[in-house]
Amino acid sequence: MDLADSRVLVTGGAGLVGSHLAARLLEAGATVRVADDLSKGERDRVPEGAEFVEADVTDPDDVAGIVTADLDVVFHFAAYTDTNYEDDRELFEANTEMTYNVLERVREVGVDRFAFTSSSTVYGEAPRPTPEDHAPMEPISIYGSSKLADEALISTYAHSYGVRSWVFRFANIVGPHQRGNVIPDFIEKLEEDPTELEILGDGRQEKSYMYVTDCVDAIRHVVEHADDDLNVYNLGTRTTTSVTEIADIVSEELGVDPEYAYTGGDRGWTGDVPKMRLSIERLAALGWEPSIESDEAVRRAARQLIDEIVE
Repeated sequence: MDLADSRVLVTGGAGLVGSHLAARLLEAGATVRVADDLSKGERDRVPEGAEFVEADVTDPDDVAGIVTADLDVVFHFAAYTDTNYEDDRELFEANTEMTYNVLERVREVGVDRFAFTSSSTVYGEAPRPTPEDHAPMEPISIYGSSKLADEALISTYAHSYGVRSWVFRFANIVGPHQRGNVIPDFIEKLEEDPTELEILGDGRQEKSYMYVTDCVDAIRHVVEHADDDLNVYNLGTRTTTSVTEIADIVSEELGVDPEYAYTGGDRGWTGDVPKMRLSIERLAALGWEPSIESDEAVRRAARQLIDEIVE
């Protein structure tokens, strides 16, 4: 489908990926509605020209107000992470409830295209690079479990109710205005004490970091070119960056030289997958490759976040 002339809804559209996608689609000529409860996203990140509705996607009545029959496609990006909920049950139930509510409303009003942001965490600790057809799926976090449950719901609606769907399993997406992950965490710690930096784990955790503009470009390309009933694509880079390398990049950009204090162990927290790199061969076969590799994505994000955080 051609998104340039489409009418789209982006749930979670005040967040990092959603706001960038909304802006790209507006530039292309789409009519864009953004829905967000602003629990994590920010109103001023919604691009000018988009219709904004403050809505709680766990509430079916709110969903009924934003998912309307005139839409061509729904991009369901609203989700909670471990940083939003300390209670695992609430996290799992909120994420799956949101996805069910949106899918059921899509089916009711006859919208037949649905795109969803999943996560590399659905794979658990899998061989690398991990392809989309890796099995069995063994997530090790409640967040990953919720995303896998969401994917199961989407599969049902794609195959049984005619809702063509695109599922994107993200690597670590980075960019401006982001909070609650390793890059802003290091910046905030070094702003407070530039002589020492606490690093969770042993610093050898190594993952793929993808810059947000590449992420939204890939999403648009896949939606416009992949046309199976259910289309599952990894989004990431071919390279990885370790936590210690992130500390080096952030320290260099801040102009400081701290001592590193590792907390120990091979992972930063319970449920952390210490090594992650996704196969993007399916994405490449569809004609798209990332333009920014992992280290450069981290550096660009660090520079922007330093400008936002450091006074």
